[in-house]
Amino acid sequence: MKKIGVFTSGGDAPGMNACIRAVVRTALFYQLEVVGIMHGYNGMINNEMIPLYSYSVSNIIQQGGTVLKTARSEAFMTKEGRKKAFDNLQKQGIEGLVAIGGNGTFTGAKIFYEEFGLPIIGCPGTIDNDLYGTDYTIGFDTAVNTAVDAIDKIRDTANAHDRLFFIEVMGRDTGYIALYSGIASGAEIVLIPETLTSIDEVIKILNIGKERKKTSSIVIVAEGDEEGGALEIANKVKEKFNYYSTRVMILGHLQRGGRPTAKDRILASQLGSAAVQGLIQGKKNVMAGVIHQEVVFTPFEECIQKQKTISSNLLSLIDLIR
Repeated sequence: MKKIGVFTSGGDAPGMNACIRAVVRTALFYQLEVVGIMHGYNGMINNEMIPLYSYSVSNIIQQGGTVLKTARSEAFMTKEGRKKAFDNLQKQGIEGLVAIGGNGTFTGAKIFYEEFGLPIIGCPGTIDNDLYGTDYTIGFDTAVNTAVDAIDKIRDTANAHDRLFFIEVMGRDTGYIALYSGIASGAEIVLIPETLTSIDEVIKILNIGKERKKTSSIVIVAEGDEEGGALEIANKVKEKFNYYSTRVMILGHLQRGGRPTAKDRILASQLGSAAVQGLIQGKKNVMAGVIHQEVVFTPFEECIQKQKTISSNLLSLIDLIR
């Protein structure tokens, strides 16, 4: 193998640039050429590719977002689009790919490999921490810290005005950000897709706080909770519980941006380097992850299909220390 490509796809995540840097520097160490593919799969189809050198990735480890840009590609979902992408990669002489992204990125990579046999190794870049095959995904730690910082500030005003705040964090299908930020910020209630918590149960917990003469409360809501988003849940609660003045805050895409934490930079560097070494060793159609501090390679099919479970210990912790 003499030349590889690297790209970022799907939602951006803090640490993607650190991963790109590690891919480039590791490839150059092993005397491989590196091509940066802009705008994810769209860049393959539109032939947006640039050579990357050591200086190309200088001073990006601390930056959020992705210097290679990202996109969701409808054209790549078609056989014709994938064929055009493969032809462009062949013209560039690219013999392997490092794909940095999440579930959708790896679904596309799996299909691409099955159709054309091009070796691909994935690096899990998503703030949701929802991929099977790794303890943590790149960007998750930063997103949690961003959410906690915002929740801490909201708690100040909640205390000052005796208010109940419903704070919505990202997590359409998983509640990792909600659970971790809820524990770290001392939230009274955390609502996530993985567990069923009725409105009546929420009101019961709030009433216990009222009896303990709590003057404010914080409820963290993952956007994919079965009862709805923070605004919908707040309206349902207000119909039966009006002890506090109620407010809603939706953190939204704030959680995607910002400088990656040291933990995310280290994880991204470790996985980017491992992906290149995996390609050199002949690995393909797998994701590089870290489990119990060791790098492991998991087939894309397992990463996509198997569900990553939330720790029952962390779930019970909310009840014990609220």
